[in-house]
Amino acid sequence: MKYILEKSLQTAHSYTEYKKMVLELLKEGKSTGMNQNEDLFHFTKLNNQRMKRLDKQTKLNEETLSKTQKINRDFTWLVLTESWCGDAAQTLPVINKFAEANKKIDLKVVLRDENEELMNQFLTNGNKSIPKLIVVDNHSKEVVGSWGPRSAKATKMVIDYKEKYGKIDDKLKTDLQNWYNEDKGFQIEMEMVELIDGLIL
Repeated sequence: MKYILEKSLQTAHSYTEYKKMVLELLKEGKSTGMNQNEDLFHFTKLNNQRMKRLDKQTKLNEETLSKTQKINRDFTWLVLTESWCGDAAQTLPVINKFAEANKKIDLKVVLRDENEELMNQFLTNGNKSIPKLIVVDNHSKEVVGSWGPRSAKATKMVIDYKEKYGKIDDKLKTDLQNWYNEDKGFQIEMEMVELIDGLIL
């Protein structure tokens, strides 16, 4: 596992670098990933706009900031993602706010399809679901936590819908994005706080 992590970290991007890369791909009419088509480009374009908006609007509450600032060891928060992923666009800006709040958190982003070995270590019900956050202790190089691909409430929405209708379709995707807009990152923030509880000595 340490070798797989190290390999992925060598190709990791900072959050700023990731956003810049996505912007450059959009100029070429592309998304991240091996597959390229109009839908993936459209989702990438949409997600880029969402992330820009959330970067400006997302603010962690005072209690969250206070707890985040108590982290006194160095961690890498490594996120597996792709530019076309709607859940990732809603999640990454929130996770980045935690990294901005404490320099002990080094946020790194890697692409799922370029890091299959790593992704296979963090499957969700056998699926390569993203985004996936992996928390690495920089001293021991051990994985000490993980989160994703969605908050518990968003996950329940997806499970309930699939049980009722048998698949994820455009209606669910729209419902999910509407839920994210109403929630304003609150559920993700609360679950990140739970993750941080395990990182504070």
